[in-house]
Amino acid sequence: MTDQTPASQRLRTMISVVGMLPVLILLAVVFELMSGRFMSVSNISNVAQQASINIVLASGMTFVILTGGIDLSVGSILAASAMVAVIVSLIPEVGWLGVPAAMGIGLACGLANGILISALRLPPFIVTLGSLTAVRGIARLLGNDTTVFNADLPFDVIGNGSLFGIPWLAIIAAAVIVLSWFILKRTVLGTWIYATGGNPEAARLTGIKVSLVLLFVYGISGLFAGLGGAMAAARLYAANGLQLGQAYELDAIAAVILGGTSFVGGIGSIWGTLIGALIIAVLSNGLILIGVSDIWQYIVKGLVIIAAVALDRYRQKGGART
Repeated sequence: MTDQTPASQRLRTMISVVGMLPVLILLAVVFELMSGRFMSVSNISNVAQQASINIVLASGMTFVILTGGIDLSVGSILAASAMVAVIVSLIPEVGWLGVPAAMGIGLACGLANGILISALRLPPFIVTLGSLTAVRGIARLLGNDTTVFNADLPFDVIGNGSLFGIPWLAIIAAAVIVLSWFILKRTVLGTWIYATGGNPEAARLTGIKVSLVLLFVYGISGLFAGLGGAMAAARLYAANGLQLGQAYELDAIAAVILGGTSFVGGIGSIWGTLIGALIIAVLSNGLILIGVSDIWQYIVKGLVIIAAVALDRYRQKGGART
């Protein structure tokens, strides 16, 4: 038996199939009609660049939320990684090592989170909340609480160059999406990640090494945050431990939930995350184009996050009524 009406069943089916793509298209059309500039080639390129770092962070966040976890530390990890990238870039002859150094720092931070969560069974929210503060402090220490610049950044092409007119930032984000899709949909590890999020105890009983799965997802979240740090440093030619990456974790979480990944784990896709991240980027860009103040932009983003959680609850409610 079911207490859903046919209309509500159809609505939930439509949401699960098409996701938030119609919302993305609608926003693009509305902002084009209101500004007359949104669909220009230059602005689309700007949106792609603006979305790229959040896409990378949200990709890592997707792995984590699929297991029923959360990673609040990605913004701080990005700041620390960006700081390391710029500092290493100042070393003569080997400045290009700033990118792998940033990714290495991100991976180390993510694995530290994963060890505390998987081995010590500490709550992900508490662990990553603590990391958010601690790693932010490390980022500030690395730069002596100042902004570190390098006008001759050896890997600046990542942040400001393009290939056949497509920004490298967007190309990197696309590569991360494809890699994430491959892991989640074409490997045994991906199956284990979904199983862990669906029912961790049942996953353990079937022989899945849940602790290793958790270590992997937090590690890849940190790795992608480190890559995001290198991308941000390349874009800005600088890094600041205090301001860079502030609230980035909220945008990443919002993108994942908007994209259809459930907070309780086990349900979601990386393509949905891509749509969610693009919705947030389109919102930010479009509101600027039509002259909305940054104060109202914060309000709108906050409402979007609330709407994302409400949508997640709606999906869960529909899934439970079978």
